[in-house]
Amino acid sequence: MKKSQVKPARRPSASQVSTATPSLASLASRWFDKVFRAQSIHFYRLLGVTLFLVTFGVVMVLSASSIDSLVANNNSFSVFGKQSFFAVVGLGVMALVSLMSTSFIRSKAKVLLVGAMLLQVAVIFIGKDINGNRNWLDFGLFAIQPSEFLKIAVILFVASYLAQQSDYLHDRAVWVRALVISGAAAGLVMLGRDLGTVIIMGITFVGMLILAGMPQKLINLVVVVLAVALPLAIMSSGSRMGRITAWMNPNAPDPFEYNWQSEHGMWALAAGRIFGAGLGESKMKWSWIPEVENDFIFAVIGEELGLIGALVVIILFVFLAFAFLRIMQRTQDDFSRIVVSAVMLWIVFQALVNIAVVLRLLPVLGVPLPLISAGGSSLVANLGAIGVVLAIERENHANPYQERRKPGRRR
Repeated sequence: MKKSQVKPARRPSASQVSTATPSLASLASRWFDKVFRAQSIHFYRLLGVTLFLVTFGVVMVLSASSIDSLVANNNSFSVFGKQSFFAVVGLGVMALVSLMSTSFIRSKAKVLLVGAMLLQVAVIFIGKDINGNRNWLDFGLFAIQPSEFLKIAVILFVASYLAQQSDYLHDRAVWVRALVISGAAAGLVMLGRDLGTVIIMGITFVGMLILAGMPQKLINLVVVVLAVALPLAIMSSGSRMGRITAWMNPNAPDPFEYNWQSEHGMWALAAGRIFGAGLGESKMKWSWIPEVENDFIFAVIGEELGLIGALVVIILFVFLAFAFLRIMQRTQDDFSRIVVSAVMLWIVFQALVNIAVVLRLLPVLGVPLPLISAGGSSLVANLGAIGVVLAIERENHANPYQERRKPGRRR
């Protein structure tokens, strides 16, 4: 009987090895395809409006800050240069985040929340006071406002928590824990006396929980708590109380000039009329409105670009809201849906509050106009949040949601 001959195993050829192991060129090709693959119209709508608002904001910051920058630094472009730098950084962050998977973003939510909380605690002890608010950490070359990044950290963590507890949303304890996390974040910011930021956080977090399905009884309880807490927060500060009183009585004597910004903001809007005085031709920016490139930049927009320019800005934010809303309707999971709704509430309502302050419909709250006002932390945080929404829409486009037809219903 002959023994069977065993053939030695053949080594794979070089071409087979290169096929089995992805080459650098193939990896680069996949990355290029992921970055530049055509996306949905909703992706490009959100991206286009965002890019336009950021570009427009940088131009308006240059116009609004040129005089104060010249007086303070002997350089008309100092504030513009900083804003341009933060715009580039923010757009880079937005692009990078938009390439991440939602599962990866969700996995880092807890780390982001802990880090943002620690930074906000540090503000209480070593923070820098600006205009009576302690809400900044000064690192010498630059200062950051941790509360802006705390907003997106809370949104991501609470959204992840609610999505994880989706089978137990009937349990009141689930919603109470979400409220405690949100309230703790807002409370840390309130310790720095920044009521304007706390109001935006309250609108964002409570609105997020309501849209996520929080029970009506808890909603009523939260409304009662806020109705009691807000007047107490106002009365805890003499300057806050003075601003509220001056806003409610605009014709009363104003020895502390609480209405100075509001009055000159209205004068700027009135001077702009319908077509505006022209880009760069504002008179109120000549030190008549303190730090006009921040909270009152909408007044300069109205003065230089007129009613038409102001209405265009408002319409762009409405368009931005519809872009968010359409993406939210296309999402396939609870986490993504909650995140998109919260980012929409944050950016759109902050814009409305800022514009309402300039129009004297609200007292001065110190809230910037998103994507337009000067301020690096606000701009980078807003663009980072929009990057998360773009990442969600990338996955929506890659995995289109197929609506199930109900039996017996025509379309």
